[in-house]
Amino acid sequence: MRVSFPYPEGSSVTVSPLIWTITVVAIAALLLFDYIFHVRKAHIPTLKEAAVWSGLYVGIALLFGVLVLVFGGMQAGTEYFAGYITEKALSVDNLFVFLIIISSFRVPRENQQKVLLFGITFSLIARTALIFVGAGLINQFAWVFYIFGLILIITAGNMLKPESTDKGEADNFIVRITKKILPTSEHYDGDKMTTTVDGKRMVTPMLLVMIAIAGTDLLFALDSIPAIFGLTQDVYLVFTATAFSLLGLRQLYFLLDGLLDRLVYLSYGLSAILAFIGIKLILHALHENNLPFINDGEPVPVIEISTGTSLLVIVGVLVITVFASIRSPRGRAQAAISGARRDARNYLELDYTADDAERRRVYQEMVENERTVSELPGKYRAMIKEEYKFRDLLSRAHARYAEVSEEPSAR
Repeated sequence: MRVSFPYPEGSSVTVSPLIWTITVVAIAALLLFDYIFHVRKAHIPTLKEAAVWSGLYVGIALLFGVLVLVFGGMQAGTEYFAGYITEKALSVDNLFVFLIIISSFRVPRENQQKVLLFGITFSLIARTALIFVGAGLINQFAWVFYIFGLILIITAGNMLKPESTDKGEADNFIVRITKKILPTSEHYDGDKMTTTVDGKRMVTPMLLVMIAIAGTDLLFALDSIPAIFGLTQDVYLVFTATAFSLLGLRQLYFLLDGLLDRLVYLSYGLSAILAFIGIKLILHALHENNLPFINDGEPVPVIEISTGTSLLVIVGVLVITVFASIRSPRGRAQAAISGARRDARNYLELDYTADDAERRRVYQEMVENERTVSELPGKYRAMIKEEYKFRDLLSRAHARYAEVSEEPSAR
C-alpha cells in the first residue's frame, strides 16, 4: 500500500509504509538515545555539549530535507523546509514558557533536562495525533482551512498583547487539581516522581512540573499544527518537519538559556508569520470554496501564495526579527535585567543545584548582568519593575556569596 500526495504544480510524492516505518523508528531511536545517554544520569550540560548536540540535530533535519529534495522534488523539499523553519521558530518561542514554568517550580538545574525531554516526547505524541486528526478533517471538509486560518490570525493578534512574565503560568488548572487530589511534597527527591515523607507516600514537584509542561504543550500544538498545514498538506512532511523541529529542543534550551530574553522582537516576527500563513489558508479555502453562503458555493477566483514565496517570507521575517533583537539597546537592557534577577534567585535558592561550580557560574553571570544594568541609560533602567525589590535581591545574593566564601577560612 502506498500513499500519494498531489501538489498544485502537478508533482506528487509517494511514501511507502516501509519509509513511514523507518522514519518513525529512527525518530523514536533518537528520543530513546536521549533518555538513555543524556538524562538517565542527572547532570548540567556544558555550553559545548549543548552546542554540539544542537548542531547535530539541526544537521540531521537539514540532511533529511536534502533527501526530500532529491527523492521528492523541489516542491516537496520547499514545503518541508518551510514547515521545519516555521515549527523551529515556534519551538524557540515555546522555550520562553518552558523557562517560566521551570523557574516557577524551581526545578534543580541537574533535573531540567529530564523535564524538557518529557515535554518534547509528550509534545511529539500530542502533535502526531492532531496531525492525523487535522489531515482527516482536511480530506473530508475543505472549509476546515477557514477555521485553521482564523485560529492563526487570532493567535497572531494574541501574541502582540503585553504579558507579565511574573504571573505564575505554572500554576494552571490541572496542576491545582492534582495538588488537591494527590498529597504533594514541598521538596524534590532527585528526579523521582514520588517520595516518602514521615512514612507517607507523596508525589514530588517533579510530577507537577511535567503536568504543567504537558498542558502547555497541548496549547502549543493547537497553534503549530494549523500553521504547518498552511504550508503543506502532505501528512508525511507535516509529521517529519514537526518531529525534527522538536528533536534537539532540549539542547537548544541550554544553548539559548540567558539569551532568550534578548529576542525582544521574536513575538512580533512570529505574529507576522502566523498572520501571513492564516491569510494564505483563507485564500486557499476561498479558492477551493464549497460553502453555499460564499459565492453560491463556487470557488472564488483569488490569488494563491506559493510555497516558495512562503519560505522566502518566513526566512526574511525571522532574519529581520533576530537581527533587530540583537542590535536593539532595549533587548540588551531587558536581557541584563531579567538575567540578573533570575541569576540572583537561582543563587539564593539552595535547591537550585548542588553543583558548586554551577552556583559560582550563576553568581558570576549575575555580577556581569548587574554591571551591564548599572551602565544602562536612565530610560532603560526605568524598565526595572519594583526596583527596590530588585536591588534587595541582588544585595542578598552578594551577602550569601560573601558568607559562603568565608566558610573555608572559618574552618
